[in-house]
Amino acid sequence: RTERAGAAGLGEAERTGYSNYSYWGSTLRVFLKSKIAVAILIFLVTVVLFTFIQPYLPNQFDPYIVNNDPETGATLRNVSPNGEFWFGTNVLGQDLWSRIWQGTRTSLIIGLCAAGTSMILGLMMGCAWGYARKFDWLFTEVYNLFDNIPYTILRMLLIYIMRPSIGTMIIVMSLTGWLGMAKYIRNMILIYRDRECNLASRCLGTSSIRIIAKNILPQLVSVMMLQTALAIPNAIGSEVFLTYIGLGLPVAIPSLGNLVDEGRKVMLVEAQRYQLLFPMLMTSAITVSFYALGNAFADASDPRNHR
Repeated sequence: RTERAGAAGLGEAERTGYSNYSYWGSTLRVFLKSKIAVAILIFLVTVVLFTFIQPYLPNQFDPYIVNNDPETGATLRNVSPNGEFWFGTNVLGQDLWSRIWQGTRTSLIIGLCAAGTSMILGLMMGCAWGYARKFDWLFTEVYNLFDNIPYTILRMLLIYIMRPSIGTMIIVMSLTGWLGMAKYIRNMILIYRDRECNLASRCLGTSSIRIIAKNILPQLVSVMMLQTALAIPNAIGSEVFLTYIGLGLPVAIPSLGNLVDEGRKVMLVEAQRYQLLFPMLMTSAITVSFYALGNAFADASDPRNHR
């Protein structure tokens, strides 16, 4: 009877000490509690999906076709927004509605690819930089080399060397975008590297890669997600700026940068300011939404906010 009572007490103690805590489940619950964050996520998902399905919807104009009046044959240049051309037409007579969605798709592809590549490079470089002490001097010199050259000048030089294209824009932004991620990862690894649990793991013969993957990186999820989310609007803003100074994508490829630059040229004409207004609103909405979503997810992924 005493043994049965002891076993029952042990089982009760185990049930009392059991916790069904799930990191990703808690992160999701905290994130969903923020109605603003959920609304922003729905908005971004809707925009991304619509950029890909818009060309297949009925009554859509080709973004590259110059539209002419079927009766007179005159080119429909600078037509104000109406029932046929929802966002009007540009100086060439092309439908601005279709071009904005085509340009948004192009800029999102550049931003997502550049952010993903920067995250992978930054993660690899930051982990090696922070954990391998004997190579700290090498990574520091590489970082200082890139960091001391203004990003704008470096990107201008790279674009001059390579032919302007979507691939070139992604490569140029990736070569400079990993610096911030690598520095954050390195600084955080320096904090977590010599904690008792990691020292014990090294004494037991656990490999460095396993310690980084299992013990350290889960602590850095919030930092990585925030940096990645900020890299997307940063890449889109850089594309707009490079196009503004004449180093962006060719004019034949619609992008938010090209559309903003085209609208800038006619902004002094009051009747044509819509050509700048609509691309500017789209660019601002996407960049601000990614920034706000990144901050919301970073807060949700912080274990200190989990209950």
